[in-house]
Amino acid sequence: MTDDTPAGFARKCLIVLAFVALGAAIYMLGQLWMMIFASIVVAVIVRAMARLFLRFGIHDGIAVTFAVLSLFAIIAGLVWIFGGLISGQFVALAERIPEAIDATQRQFDSWGIDYDVEQASRDLSEQISGMSARAGAFAMSAGGVITNIVLVLAGAVFFAAQPSLYIESILRLVPRGREAVAHIAIADSAKALGLWLQAQLLSSLTVAILTTIGLWVIGVPSATALGLIAGALDFIPFIGPVVAGIPAVLVAFSESPQTALWVVVLFLIIQQIQGNILQPLIQKRSVDLSPAVLLFAVVGAGMVFGIMGVILSAPLTVVGFVLVQRLYIEQVLGKTAKTPGPESDEIEQT
Repeated sequence: MTDDTPAGFARKCLIVLAFVALGAAIYMLGQLWMMIFASIVVAVIVRAMARLFLRFGIHDGIAVTFAVLSLFAIIAGLVWIFGGLISGQFVALAERIPEAIDATQRQFDSWGIDYDVEQASRDLSEQISGMSARAGAFAMSAGGVITNIVLVLAGAVFFAAQPSLYIESILRLVPRGREAVAHIAIADSAKALGLWLQAQLLSSLTVAILTTIGLWVIGVPSATALGLIAGALDFIPFIGPVVAGIPAVLVAFSESPQTALWVVVLFLIIQQIQGNILQPLIQKRSVDLSPAVLLFAVVGAGMVFGIMGVILSAPLTVVGFVLVQRLYIEQVLGKTAKTPGPESDEIEQT
């Protein structure tokens, strides 16, 4: 029975206004939500490393401490071993980009192609700057980036040290009788995120190695730096590989058009390997997402949350897919939900 009294109408208006205010708050605090989600992603990595220590019967808190120290040790070791080489290549790459743009423009002019490469590069920079501006001036400044990284790492340590504490806090916001469903949805989300991270790290490492070796064989300068860029941008579906190929082709054009052509062929081959071998592996290990969903998720996350949304678009989509399966497909529609990973895998409860 509907309540058509003035008081009932006022309550409905207040409920609508409350939802509008909640949506506005989520949008205005988008950078904060992205930092929290980034902390959760890093916490999943820390928990995965901690499980290796738990096999030796170590206390959970000590295992997390060892995992954090091991993660920092790995990063510090890689920086110590390859830091000088990589930084030198990135400096050389930054110095070559303007020269590469000029060389590409001259080559296009000689072919009679009416295309302003310099303007295109400026437009791309402005688009990236516009996305970054949504994150705030402080957030994208040098000090802001360092501060955000520290906050994300600190949050990840807290989340990884006591995941049950935060899960229980979320469950307290759920109505009685729905705690079990919410707990399964959270466990599925954590499992899907962990499986996605494992497969994605393997994919990014493979892309970085193949790109570096291929560019080195072709004879493109700063092959290691360009390979690392390709591996890092592999985390962003569809758009990342295209963006990674732009500086490689530009640098190759500064050598010769033939070199640039070989670089294009190399990136096409690597993308075939990534699309036909690595991406199906990610979907098999995590959740089966259609390419169209991933593509529009990248665009939508970038429009709402800026560059942080683009970077985190894939894990956000993975978690969103699991929550829709468990909370809507299964609970509302009464259909069987698609669970992350092989069907034989059991849901991890922590």
